[in-house]
Amino acid sequence: MAPLSNRTFKALSALLSYPTEELCAAIPEITAAVADEGLVSDEAGKHLQSLLADLATLDLYDLQERYVELFDKTRRHSLHLFEHIHGESRDRGQAMVDLAEHYRRGGLAVASNELPDFIPLFLEFLSARPFEEARGLLNETGHIFSLLEERLAKRDAGYAAVFTAIRSIVSEPAVAVGAAELDEPDDLAAIDAAWEETAVAFGPGNATDGCSVDRLRIQMRAANRDARSSVA
Repeated sequence: MAPLSNRTFKALSALLSYPTEELCAAIPEITAAVADEGLVSDEAGKHLQSLLADLATLDLYDLQERYVELFDKTRRHSLHLFEHIHGESRDRGQAMVDLAEHYRRGGLAVASNELPDFIPLFLEFLSARPFEEARGLLNETGHIFSLLEERLAKRDAGYAAVFTAIRSIVSEPAVAVGAAELDEPDDLAAIDAAWEETAVAFGPGNATDGCSVDRLRIQMRAANRDARSSVA
């Protein structure tokens, strides 16, 4: 049986993708998918209406121009997860390898021209995973989605509503990065230690090996500190 999250995550993935004729034509289907499964809260669903209406009615070239202007011309709104975590550091490459391997183990093949941390691709992967696993990974990336939601809202961009919808699915809403309290030093030290110990651990039988959910979660938690530092 398909995971409960299948259609919702696919729909949200599509909404964050580059606008095409096919996407605009599929807006009624996307709208129905989000409404039918009921994973997105009613309030978050209301916020999505403006973006859905724009994608269904506005000129395609205007939609494409707006998308490029918003997501491709500034790192602040990048739709690549690790851009907000590692930036251009060498850790980003290792994180990409880990995520791509995790996708492969989960049955998702990443095309050679796609980066594994592209958020629509990440959501596509979650659509094929058991719901609790998907929600757990969303919890770990919540601080990034919260940051993007806040930044896009300041630009009065309808795409902010997609991140509002994503965050409404998780069991524990994330605090916006800009307003988050700093962790205790001991907590950060523990995160750093866990990351260092598992950075090259790819062997089978290791609970935090390179393709495990646990390892990805360690990276995301360590990233929370890096993201806060970048906007401090």
